[in-house]
Amino acid sequence: MKVYRELSISNFDAWSGAVSTKQTIIENDKENDFDSLIEELYPGGIDGTKLNDILWFDSEWVLDSLGIYEEEE
Repeated sequence: MKVYRELSISNFDAWSGAVSTKQTIIENDKENDFDSLIEELYPGGIDGTKLNDILWFDSEWVLDSLGIYEEEE
C-alpha cells in the first residue's frame, strides 16, 4: 500500500547528509521556494527517499537554485 501526503520541507524528516541542506534552506527562509522548485520538477509527487537523496547528493545544485551561496572557508 502506498500513502501519499502533502508536506513542506520544514515538516520533512530528512536523514544523513540531507539534514544539513534542509537546515540551510530553513535558516535562509527559502522553504516556500524549495517547495515550489520540487513541485515544478515533480508535479506528480516525489517519495521521501528521492527527496532526501536530492537534498543530500544534489545539495550544491539545490542551494544554488535557491540563491543560497555558502561562504568558502
